[in-house]
Amino acid sequence: MRIVGGRWGGRRLVAPRGTATRPTADMAREALFNALFDVEGWRVLDLYAGTGAVALEALSRGAAAAVCVEKARHALAALAENAAALGAGTALVVRAQPVATALAALAREGARFDLIFADPPYDLAQDALPAVLAAAAGLLADGGVVVLEHRRSDPAPAAPAGLVMTKSRRHGEAAMSWYAAPEE
Repeated sequence: MRIVGGRWGGRRLVAPRGTATRPTADMAREALFNALFDVEGWRVLDLYAGTGAVALEALSRGAAAAVCVEKARHALAALAENAAALGAGTALVVRAQPVATALAALAREGARFDLIFADPPYDLAQDALPAVLAAAAGLLADGGVVVLEHRRSDPAPAAPAGLVMTKSRRHGEAAMSWYAAPEE
């Protein structure tokens, strides 16, 4: 696993051993950022961040700041190692807490993000995802997008109030579903 593009392009990332963490594949990350085109100056929220690969990729490509939310200790250790190796510094904030707790705290703080990426564990109950999407919708900056990675064989969750699903793309065994505010 590596950073695909930007100033840290080609740099390797570490991942915890075993199958508890399922990092977003290099090809899928490359497709995501090719579709986004330019993230210069963006604020990025990486939910279920694992190794931090998506947030670090965004910073590598010019994002101004990124917040990673992860609760698993083994993943947090890999994330910290990756951030230190790349020199992410204060541009990367790690919240070691459950996603629901972090989303509520970020809402209270008035945080806004241009990209919210969520890659929940595939075994997370499908009925839990709409609440995550609804909370994420409240954190989107104008023109922002929520991208949910999910198992290709699982249907994309319906868009919550205030969002519409704009597209869904397959990447190997995964799919990425895109949500944004409806155009007026």
